[in-house]
Amino acid sequence: MSFGFAQNETFNLTMSKNQLLEFYDELDDSVLEETPASQKQVFQKRESKKQVADAKLFVRAQEISREFKFTYKAARFEEAWLLDSLVQIAEHQWISDVLRKVKGGKEASVYLCTPGAAAAARSFLLAAKVYRPRMLRNLKNDSQYRAGREDLDESGNVIIDDGTLHAMKKRTAFGEEVRHQSWIAYEFTTLETLHAAGADVPKPYVMEKNAILMEYIGDKSTPASILNAVNLDPDEAQPLFERVVCNIDLMLTHDRIHGDLSAYNILYWNGNITLIDFPQVVIPSSNPASWNIFLRDLTRICQYFSAQGVTCDARAIAVDLWTSHGHKIVQEVHPKYLDPEKVEDRQVWKEVTRKK
Repeated sequence: MSFGFAQNETFNLTMSKNQLLEFYDELDDSVLEETPASQKQVFQKRESKKQVADAKLFVRAQEISREFKFTYKAARFEEAWLLDSLVQIAEHQWISDVLRKVKGGKEASVYLCTPGAAAAARSFLLAAKVYRPRMLRNLKNDSQYRAGREDLDESGNVIIDDGTLHAMKKRTAFGEEVRHQSWIAYEFTTLETLHAAGADVPKPYVMEKNAILMEYIGDKSTPASILNAVNLDPDEAQPLFERVVCNIDLMLTHDRIHGDLSAYNILYWNGNITLIDFPQVVIPSSNPASWNIFLRDLTRICQYFSAQGVTCDARAIAVDLWTSHGHKIVQEVHPKYLDPEKVEDRQVWKEVTRKK
């Protein structure tokens, strides 16, 4: 099997553990030399835990790299994080190699993998979605999605342990790690549920630690395009729109709202669509903001398909779907549920204000 590290001019991962820790000490010293004395103690306290965590990660990755090597050559920090995240999946023979990065993101990156013995008969190519370390993620306003959701453990089961729940409430380091894992588990369990129900989502295979292994959409040389980058032929726009709405309806049937659905989170390949990215799924029966989020999803979808020549009324469709599942409409989209950094959210707000 082939997993491991490329060499780096500034950092050699064949260093001993003592050399590795000395390397971090030197980094600390060089930074502190330029720091005013009054700030040094605060700086040291803030950085010490992260430095220790990074050192442990590199030590572990160094040990793993002796046995596993992969084709993809990543940057230094990415290599350590990638190895640590995928080693269990590799050991269980779900994958045999990582070929390249398909997509990089603020929250996670997706890698093209060849299947191992455990998956070879099921899929020619696999996608490993590897979440960024918790301290490096840039997730905004996740509380609006978590509202009404029970937290899940690394096996996808509801957490009932009082100590763990207390740690999460207090936002301790352990509690934050559990929250991070719960976020990932929601994506995996949602994919399992929706794929079994016949939705157009990637087939999930396994979740291990910081990664989800799933069906890859595309071929070895070209990944599927995001729908937003595709101009549809007139004769395929309407059927694909209806298919997306069918998937939204199916999600409601299983008490789920995507929560961040748009043409950016739908893949297009050989005339078919695949919905992706589900960690922020919303539970409509228990989240007080669920109608707002649901309407936002439909508005974004209709914006794209309207530009493709499809006649559609986002609010009318949303109302019909929402009420058909027994939910009550509470209010229109509120600006706090929109991200001003997203073009599609700014368009949603313009449309809402235009109708008033």
